[in-house]
Order: sequence, then structure tokens, then C-alpha cells
Amino acid sequence: MIRSALSRFNAAAVPIPLAAAALLLSACSSDSGSEGDADDGSQPVTAVGNNVNLTSGGSNGSSSGSGGGGGPYMLPPDYTATEFGGYKLGEPSDGSGSGAGGGSSGGGCGTAIVGVVRDFKRGDRELGHPDFETFTGNGEEGIVEERLGDDRKPVYVDEDHIYTTTRENFDQWYNNVEDKNVAYAVSLSFEPNGDVLTFHSSSFFPIDDAGFGNEDFEHNFHFTTEVHTEFVYQGGETFTFTGDDDLWVFINGRLAIDLGGLHPQLSRTIDIDERARHLDLEIGGMYDLDLFHAERHTGESNFRVETNLAFTNCGEIIDPVVK
Repeated sequence: MIRSALSRFNAAAVPIPLAAAALLLSACSSDSGSEGDADDGSQPVTAVGNNVNLTSGGSNGSSSGSGGGGGPYMLPPDYTATEFGGYKLGEPSDGSGSGAGGGSSGGGCGTAIVGVVRDFKRGDRELGHPDFETFTGNGEEGIVEERLGDDRKPVYVDEDHIYTTTRENFDQWYNNVEDKNVAYAVSLSFEPNGDVLTFHSSSFFPIDDAGFGNEDFEHNFHFTTEVHTEFVYQGGETFTFTGDDDLWVFINGRLAIDLGGLHPQLSRTIDIDERARHLDLEIGGMYDLDLFHAERHTGESNFRVETNLAFTNCGEIIDPVVK
């Protein structure tokens, strides 16, 4: 396992009204602790020890609120701007963790969470992956098990499904497999949006012209997204995903959102307090959040996350070595 850009801190030291934003910035900013320094020259924050304050931002980086006096949110200049926040594609993941677009634990990562995108060949052509560009539909629950695997990957349910082919093919979605996919580190920059952090793209194409290319389409529509991070459960949190196609979110290793299968844009919100018993959560505990997404067919690619969870690291890259 490779852990990319991990930082730890005391959540109790952060004022509760700014918990989500301040905790994320605290974990993902420069380790220097110097006041007023930006981690990469583009994210103005005020850092004092492990506490980070910021001013809430509006769409595309405009200031629309107050809260910390550290200045408005600003998207780093080398990121692709989206409706809220933005993304940056790193180098192909070679197992070193150096492809992260948002920096490392030494360099800081601003408000970005690092994940992995994997490109696939369209399955309606020779040597393409049979799960991509071969199905359309309205979604299907139950494609993956209720518990995350020991490798922190989804476990395929061995039965007939409408929008997938086999366990072997599904396992390639979130593992690096030579000649089957090409993996890249990707950074998603979350923007303060009222009392939540938001990443929103109605045109989410982070690997355009990369990997196997766009394959005669305007965009590269055939990829998966994998994010592993942690949060401190404080009470009162929610997590909302809106998008297409497949989406599974695991909290504490248990399935919390199931939007599997090919489908148009759908939305699901988790009220963490209501699900706390099922997810085996206790106030003050630190828990894994694992997100798995797939874009598998042409037309649209929507990806929106809204949450007030108090993330405690900048993401982990798990098993990036090509098999």
C-alpha cells in the first residue's frame, strides 16, 4: 500500500462552526505552520499550528462568505475549473505516489483530496473492456457486497447483473492491470460553499486526451475514479453525491451509498447520524471513507460531492503498482 499526502491532527482544536473546512485545510496544507503562507502560492490560508481558518467561497472561487479571515478560496492556476472547485490530472501512477496532482505530505495539497482515475478502452471495439460503452440503463443496486474487501476495494456479487459482465472484468475497474487500464493520480479541489465543501463538475472528464485517448469522441468517457480518505465523526454530518454512472461510497468499510449500474444523473444523501448505528460509528471516532465511481458511456459525465464531514487527510493511493 502506498499512502499519499497523509497528515494527522487534533480535531478538537478546530472551532466547530468551521470544522469541515478547517480540518480539511489543516490536514492538507503545508507542514511549515507559517502564518499567511499558501501551500503552493495559490491557496491563501492562515495557518497556526494545526488550525486553519478560511473565508467561504462562492462558485469558481469568488468570495461569498466569512469565517476565518484567511482570505477567499482560490483554485490553483494549474487546475481545471469546474462549477465548484476543480481538478488536476497527475502523471501516470507508477507506484511511487509521485503522480499526485495535489502535492505530497511534504509539499501540502491545499483543499485537494488525491485519488486515482483509470482509463479503459471502449468495449464496442476490439480489445476493449466489455463493461465500457456496451450498456445503457437506469441503475442497479446490489452489484457489490455490503462490506468492503480486505484490500479496501469493492467485492463483486457473483450473480447475473444487468450492466456488468464478470467478477474478473469488474476487478479491473479499481486495480491497475497492464494492457487493460492506465492509472493516473488525480486531485479534486473542494470549494467552501456555505456550510459545506463542494466539488461539482457537470462535465467531468479528467483524462481527456490521456491514456487510451478519446477514441473518436469529443471526450474520454471510459474511466473509473477511486478515493480513499478519513474523517472525524462529530455529529450532524451529511454526505451527498450526485452524478453518473456507477457510484459506491463505503463508510467504516460498510456500504453507505449504492448508485451502481449505468444510469442518468442520480442523487443520494447520507445523514450520518441516522446511519451511525448501521455504520458502527461513535462520536469522536476516526473512520475511513472510500468512494468508487465509474463513467462508462457517452453522453454526459456529472460528478458532485457536497459534505460537511471533517476529513483528516489528503487521500491515499492504494496498490498503484501495475499488476
